[in-house]
Amino acid sequence: MHVVVCGAGYAGLTLTKRLESSLPSDVDLTLVDESPDHLVQHELHRVIRRPGVANEIRLSLPGAVERATVRVARVEAIDRDERIVSLSDGRLEYDIAAICLGARTAYYGLEGVSEHGIPLKRLPHARRIRKRAREALRADDGSRIVVGGAGLSGVQVAGELAALAREEYGSASITLLEQRARVAPDFPEQFGRAVERALEDYGIEIRTGTAVTGADADGVRLESGERVPFDLFVWTGGIRGADALEGERPTVEADLRLGDRTVALGDAARVVDADGEAVPASAQAAVREARTAAENIERLVEARRDGVETFDPDLESFRFESPGWVVSVGDDAVATVGSRVLTGRAAKALKASVGVGYLSDVGDAGSAGRFAYREFVPERFRRR
Repeated sequence: MHVVVCGAGYAGLTLTKRLESSLPSDVDLTLVDESPDHLVQHELHRVIRRPGVANEIRLSLPGAVERATVRVARVEAIDRDERIVSLSDGRLEYDIAAICLGARTAYYGLEGVSEHGIPLKRLPHARRIRKRAREALRADDGSRIVVGGAGLSGVQVAGELAALAREEYGSASITLLEQRARVAPDFPEQFGRAVERALEDYGIEIRTGTAVTGADADGVRLESGERVPFDLFVWTGGIRGADALEGERPTVEADLRLGDRTVALGDAARVVDADGEAVPASAQAAVREARTAAENIERLVEARRDGVETFDPDLESFRFESPGWVVSVGDDAVATVGSRVLTGRAAKALKASVGVGYLSDVGDAGSAGRFAYREFVPERFRRR
């Protein structure tokens, strides 16, 4: 029997690690990703200001797994009827598959936005943003930076750019645009208000209720007819499904099944939990969904050993209960724990503990330790 996990992001790597310990030893397990490395995506924004962080948020997949086979290839299509994954270098047949392909940046057909707005999904994106930001900040006539989208990714990018400007160049004009009525619109209102205050403390102009309709080489067009000029434009305005899923994010119910032999989780899918609530696309949700997916795949394997479907197993239902949320804003952070909102050192400690906990869970204690050190020891005191 062959289990294939497509995608090695938060959902895919967490799921693979759990399956390694729970599946019978005679079940083959393959992890497929287009990169040989796993990226700790929620810390990617830090590379904009600290390029060396790239080495601490990138984990070798062969080094992270134990019994799974790592296949470095791009997933191009998944035929769920024939149970075949088409890859850039061949194909894989499977008995049970997990689709954990994550999401891509959505541009919604807005003219010029994909050409002129830099996304933040990969390390080259962070390095490109850094290069363009430093060029803009060195300009004698002032710098104008626009970030489209005030979800958690947009908040962290804007905060990091403001901190970079403050450290190296004094100041910059940074505008954060959001189509909806408030910052962090998919998260609790009190959390969003605290995030907004933290952004304003960095001098970032926040414009909510402001829809982008297009962009050209040096300006963003708004629905109102206004044009906002820029030297750097970063786009974090939404997500779509993977190309292998034709850009769609299929909806799955609480058991995460997408057909008899396939499950889908993480940002690759729109998950509706056991309470009928839509689960937010986030690292936290992806990791928690992976725990349910691992249990359900184990039950599906048990029911289909030796190619014989002996029974249709009862599957576990995923229920999303978040203990809270945390986001970086430059050198600050904002967090919620229950109904409490934390800022300052307490929020930064929580942010660091989340990172350390995740890295430890996926088996990279060395990176976990370096991550904690970087979070808590001011740079001027670190050993050169």
